[in-house]
Amino acid sequence: MNMPNILPAAPEIFVSSMACVILVADLFLTERRRVASYWLTQLTLVGAALITLRGLDAAPAFAFHNMFVQDYLADVLKLATYVITAFVFAYSRDYLRARDLLRGEYFVLGLLGVVGMMVMASASHFLTLYLGLELLSLSLYAMVAFQRDSTAATEAAMKYFVLGAIATGILLYGMSMLYGATGSLEIAAVRKAIAAMGADNMVLIFGLVFVVVGLAFKLGAVPFHMWVPDVYHGAPTSVTLYIGTAPKLAAFAVIMRLLIGGLEDMSGSWRDMLAIIAVLSMGLGNVVAIAQDNIKRMLAYSSISHMGFFLLGILSATPNGYSSSLFYVLIYTTMSLGAFGMVILLSRAGFEAERLVDFKGLNQRNSWYAFLMLLLMLSMAGVPPTIGFYAKLLVIQAVIGINMLWLAVVAVLFAVIGAYYYLRVIKLMYFDEPDDQAPITAGLDMRVLIGVNALALLAVLPWTGAVIDLCLKAIKG
Repeated sequence: MNMPNILPAAPEIFVSSMACVILVADLFLTERRRVASYWLTQLTLVGAALITLRGLDAAPAFAFHNMFVQDYLADVLKLATYVITAFVFAYSRDYLRARDLLRGEYFVLGLLGVVGMMVMASASHFLTLYLGLELLSLSLYAMVAFQRDSTAATEAAMKYFVLGAIATGILLYGMSMLYGATGSLEIAAVRKAIAAMGADNMVLIFGLVFVVVGLAFKLGAVPFHMWVPDVYHGAPTSVTLYIGTAPKLAAFAVIMRLLIGGLEDMSGSWRDMLAIIAVLSMGLGNVVAIAQDNIKRMLAYSSISHMGFFLLGILSATPNGYSSSLFYVLIYTTMSLGAFGMVILLSRAGFEAERLVDFKGLNQRNSWYAFLMLLLMLSMAGVPPTIGFYAKLLVIQAVIGINMLWLAVVAVLFAVIGAYYYLRVIKLMYFDEPDDQAPITAGLDMRVLIGVNALALLAVLPWTGAVIDLCLKAIKG
């Protein structure tokens, strides 16, 4: 009997195994040595990155009866996921310790979520895609409820779980209709069947509608965004940081595998749906964010608007558009990582720096951190010449390239409106007197990493073209 080829899935197997090791090892650690779980987790991500790098430029390889694929796109998304997650855990460590939440379970759930994202990035079959999606979702539900004595966290977890279950059911129903119409669960076979039977089949179109609705929920796009502000606000900030960053890369992976890999011949149908979702997301996200006085809720609505911009590249249905969306989601996760990292940096035991007024007079308290937040806010607003400007420019160019000028104009108008609430944070930091004079007591690694995070948005500017070429290579791969 031939042994199955499991080498393409080596990074997933390694991370899963290490998550089990950390879970068991944590049982034997005292409170003082609990930080060992953190270091084991970071070593796991480093090990996974090394394994992934070994096969980076190899030809696409399939495993598990063509249900799993290792290709350049999957490897790029996995490497980005490792880096983002490593920063998330580094930012979270002192925050968790100050609240007596530094336990191995947090890191185990985080790693299992990473495995889910990795599986989604490499899925070439509906079942694999669903497996990765549910592994990530279940990990996130548990992480949101991690602070068990917080009623806000428990309420957020329940809302997320109920709405997530409904969305998963809708996505599965869509997949079952696609299976019924094409007779296959393998994404490549579904694509061939659609090419043979035509994209105007009624069952296919109904299936597509349910799939798009399920994907829009996972992205947190309007009108399926109800969970985003409540979950971002109710969860501990370290968990909000996790939810607001790496899973966005996984959402891009699902769209690429499912909509582009399997249903690209139906782009005439899903393009119009995504255009409506993008406009609603940019509009509601940017307008409602203006009314927020809690920075986590403001960033939640900001996330909704950014997903609208992200969809502009996808709905162009061109390789350049897809690579623009990949570039956008990479830049957005880096900016979101820094913004939530600043919230954690200013928080301390018994105090959550989650209100906008907590950023008052930050320049007087610490001009360096104020400068870093300035960079992050300008980049999120898309002010030239920041990298966030180039990310928005690329996705807008993608829709201009398919002659959807009205959509480009709408995107620019909402980008201008959205700049207001980012500039408000800058105004509070530089022109208002501080309400809180307490010293900022973050650890050395946190202070260094937040600087690296924010300055990376400047440092990457000379190599913007190289990063865009990398994204295009990943799409073509």
